[in-house]
Parts: sequence; structure tokens; C-alpha cells
Amino acid sequence: MKRILLIGNPNVGKSVFFTELTGIHAMSSNYAGTTVDYMEGHFAVGGAEYTLIDVPGTYSLEATSEAEAVAAKFLNAGAAAVICVLDASNLERNLCLALELRKFSIPTIYILNLTDVAERKGIIISAALLAKELDAPVVSTVAVKKQGMDEVLTKLNEILHAPKDGCGKCANCANCSYGGNENCDIYARAKEINNRVSKKTGANPGFLEKLGDCMMKPFPGIFIALFVVIFSIAVVVFFGELMREGVLMPIVENFIVPFFRLIFTAALPEGMFLNILIGEYGVFVISFEWILAAIFPYVLMFYIVFGFLEDTGFLPRISVLFDNIMRKLGLQGGSLIYMMMGFGCAVPAIIGTRAATSRKERIVVAAAVCFAIPCMSQTGALISLISLYSWWMFPAIILFAFILFVTVTLIAGKFIRGNVAPLLIEVPNLLLPNPKSYGRKIFTRMKHFLHEAEVPMLLAILLAAILAESGALNVIAVYAQPIVSNWLGLPEQAVIALILGIIRREMSVAPLLALELTHLQAFVGAAVSLMYLPCISVFAILTREFKLKIALAISFGTIASAILIGGVINQICK
Repeated sequence: MKRILLIGNPNVGKSVFFTELTGIHAMSSNYAGTTVDYMEGHFAVGGAEYTLIDVPGTYSLEATSEAEAVAAKFLNAGAAAVICVLDASNLERNLCLALELRKFSIPTIYILNLTDVAERKGIIISAALLAKELDAPVVSTVAVKKQGMDEVLTKLNEILHAPKDGCGKCANCANCSYGGNENCDIYARAKEINNRVSKKTGANPGFLEKLGDCMMKPFPGIFIALFVVIFSIAVVVFFGELMREGVLMPIVENFIVPFFRLIFTAALPEGMFLNILIGEYGVFVISFEWILAAIFPYVLMFYIVFGFLEDTGFLPRISVLFDNIMRKLGLQGGSLIYMMMGFGCAVPAIIGTRAATSRKERIVVAAAVCFAIPCMSQTGALISLISLYSWWMFPAIILFAFILFVTVTLIAGKFIRGNVAPLLIEVPNLLLPNPKSYGRKIFTRMKHFLHEAEVPMLLAILLAAILAESGALNVIAVYAQPIVSNWLGLPEQAVIALILGIIRREMSVAPLLALELTHLQAFVGAAVSLMYLPCISVFAILTREFKLKIALAISFGTIASAILIGGVINQICK
């Protein structure tokens, strides 16, 4: 077989090896019948081309979770070789998986990664002794610095072309003490091997180790976390705005839109069809102004910042730090990771809750994401809207979202039956991201965003153009006037935002950019959009994960809250 499996615990640096071996042009797929994704790419070893599969990170092959089940299925399907990445700074825990791999008759090479982190912690490991214990090649590496990569390929080539012995390296031997024997205590064996091959020195913890520990203590951890979050928001807003106003909007207004107007005006007669293409809501006008200029730069900056925080190991630390506070809201600190994923998109955030400890926690997190956490494209549209009016609107809408988040979690936690288990989460080493792996992650996420969001947004814009040019928008606006104009205080044309928001969340904001609003109208519009109905894709995933009843309850709850609270804000402030 021309397939090689890349296996290891989460946070051991597998993605770095995958990037170095295959490059950034890789394909992300879901394993058949699951939502667990894996990466697949191609690379050459010894003159032959192989497919490298980055198996989902797993601690065990006993299939107690979906990711573990997928890893076991890949191994049972067979492969030419296995590359098992071990974390040198947490070797004993990693050895449990390494020993389980002995049950499979597949040539294996073990990579002892993060040796520099281990040395900073005062841990020295003998790769030669470990190779003897595992009876397989072991290569010490520092993947982010490309140390040991050539030796990995050399050893991999050797095991691919080595003659197979009868038992597949002790895979099913009756006397095997490496995992082939069912009576073997893997945990005891892992501890025994770790004690033999590693020793501790008197090295003092480095700066990153000290900083990582400080992040999980109330002081100065809370101040560090607040600084990181505020600084991250400032980076997204500042550079997103700079990209929008300084680069993309001038290009759209001065070159792209005039170009298409010139072409279509010369080729088509005046009328409804021409207006649908280049009119007030024209597809070749609004699609560039809304999608490219108003939304894209903020989405890009969010993924750049969020990916950095993700790769450094900051997110698990903030989960531990705020666990007690989240407990008071009826959740645990680990729920913060899913909610921060919700700022990217609500769909993966809701799917990610499958790792949560209970159904109650999953539903509460899903409700909080739908009510109070805008996806990144919606956030970009909100920033574009409120930046047109006043600086105070941005912190005001953040405060509003925070109050809404606390209220929703408290109410949902009180009425939904069930319990939330204590926080149990691995805290990885605090590291600087590998540039190439980090870049691949940003590239892949932006590609997925454009692939998944572009078509629905274009359909929403086309629908807006047809409604506007056919006169249907004016008819709908008349019937919606008591709610839109009298209660919410928005212009009649704002009804288009409520219609398009059903297709994509950011489309509940984008139409407001073209209207001349007062400061109060802009804030009310932003507040209504924040709470408004989850888009079609979010409703679909809610239905799939929690059944139709829960999906309808969350959807109708968001609509009712948006209209009620938006109207209350308008009436009080007016």
C-alpha cells in the first residue's frame, strides 16, 4: 500500500511534520460517516510517492471517542508504515499509544519531538535506549526548527524497504510485553520504559514555562488574559479596517465596480435585468462591496489571530483560568474553547461540543453561540457598520453581547436538565507556532470559508436584487412597517436585512451599510443582527445534533429576543 499514517496524541506537533513533508497544498476531509476530519497529502520517500494521512490526534486506540475510533479504523485498514510522534516533555503518557501500536503488523518509526521543550524542563531522553525498548527506530527532533527531518526520511525509507519478519515486530507474539499480549499492563510498561530512558537534571524552567504557569494563576493570569483578548481584538479591528479602507474598498469602488458597469452597460439594454447585475443591489456591485471589502479582511485577520492563540496553547490555559467563573454560569472552563470557535463559525463550534461532558453542556453552549456570539464574517460586517458612526459603539456592542451571553447561559443552565462534569483538559506546552504549519492552517481555513460562505452570500445578494427590482421589497416593507419602523425604529428598507439574515448571518448586517442611519438606528440594527435567527447552515446542524425541537426553540428564541430587545432599546433611548 502507498499509504503512511501520521499518528500521535493531540498537541505533539503532528501538523508540523505533515506540513514539512507534504507542503501546504493538502486536502482536509471528513472520515466516512463521521464529522472527524483528517488531512491528506503526498510526498516522496526513496523515489516512490506515498500518501501521508494526518490521523486525528488520539490518546488511545480503544475507541472511547469518535477520533479514537477513526484512528483505529485507519490502522485496521492497513498502511505501508506508521509515523508515531511522541512528546518528549510528556513521554510516559505518549508511550501508552506507542505500545498500543505494537498490536498492528505495520512497520513503525517513532519520532521523539519537542526535545528542546523537554530539555527546558530538565528532562533528557536517550533515543537509543528508547529504540531498544520499542524495538523500532527512534529519531529525536525539534520539528519547528527542522532538526532531525532528514533522519526521519532516512529511517522511514529503511523501514519501508526492510524485509518483514514473521511476527511484524512482535505484533502478535504470545510473549510480547509491548502491547501484543492481552495481559500486558500498558500503563505500567509505559512508566517502566520512561524511567529507563529518561533522567531529570537540575535545569530551571525557561521563560515560556514560567509564562505558561502564570497564565493559569488568578494573578497575574487574569490580567494577562484580558490583555491578550483586548490586544487580539485591537489587531483584528485595526488591520481589518486598514485593509478595508486603505486597500480593498478603493480597488472595488475605483476599478472593479466601474469595470463591470462599463461592460454590462455597453452589452445590455436598460431594464430590470441590467439593474439586477449593476443596480442598487446589483450582484456585481454589492458582492464586491459586501463580501470582498466589508467582510473578507476581518475574517482573514480573525483567523490569523485565532490560529496564533490556538497554536501557542493559550486557549486551554484560559479555560483553566476561568473555570470557576464559568461554573457559576452552569458550564465549565473548557466550554470557552467552543465559544471562541463560534467567533469563526457557529457550525464547527456546535460540532466541537461533541467532546463536551454532557448533553446539557452541549445545548447551553449551542444556545449561547446562536444568541450572543457572532461568526467572524458577521463580526466583520458589524465592525464595518458601527465604525461608520462612533468609536463608543464598538465597546457598547461588546458589553451588550457579554450581558446577553451571561443571561442566556444562566437561563439555559437553569431550565435544561442534566449535570456538567468537572473540567478535564490537557494543557499543552506554551510554544511559538511553526510558520509553515501556521500558514497552512490560515490558508486552509480561508479556503473553507470562501468555499462554504461565498455561494450562500451570492444567493442572498441575488435575492436582494430581485426583491428590490421586482418591487416585492416595497410590498414586504409595508406589511413589516409596524415591527421594523414603529417598534425597532429602523428605515423601511431595513426589512431586507431581516430577510437575507435567514440565508447568512452577516447578511442581516450588510444591507444596513447602504442606508443612512442615525446613531441609535445603527446600534439597534447591530443589536438585532447579533441576536437574530441562526442562518440556514446553523439551523441544519442544530437539527442534526439536537433534533428539530431544540433547533426550533433556539431559532424562535433568537427571533423573539432580537425583536423584543431591539425594540426596547429603541423605545427607551428614543
